[in-house]
Amino acid sequence: MPRKSEVYTWRVSPATKASLEEEARSTNRSVARLLDEIVAGHLGSARDGAEADVEQQRRLHARAARFAGCLAGTGRRSERVRELVRARLKRRRANGRQQPVVKPRALADTGAILAYLDRTEP
Repeated sequence: MPRKSEVYTWRVSPATKASLEEEARSTNRSVARLLDEIVAGHLGSARDGAEADVEQQRRLHARAARFAGCLAGTGRRSERVRELVRARLKRRRANGRQQPVVKPRALADTGAILAYLDRTEP
């Protein structure tokens, strides 16, 4: 065991103290050594659990990454939004359909506009 230089104290119930002393006596170890082993075992299992969580998150991210960017359209759709919206509006006007009223000063979510136009296209 490495050289110990730190002291840590805490209070335990008389029953817990008696259980620790009995376990140390039955395994022929000191209470301090028993506590070291218990704490090291607990910290090791907690670390293993955290590593398992990290590994599970990595697997989930890898599975989800397959679906990232899989929306319909080309990869440059967002760069061409103005052109696409105007082309769709032009087609709608040619078909004689009534256009939605858009306030010129309103901020617009281009993704929502494209989704709306996708829904309403014949």
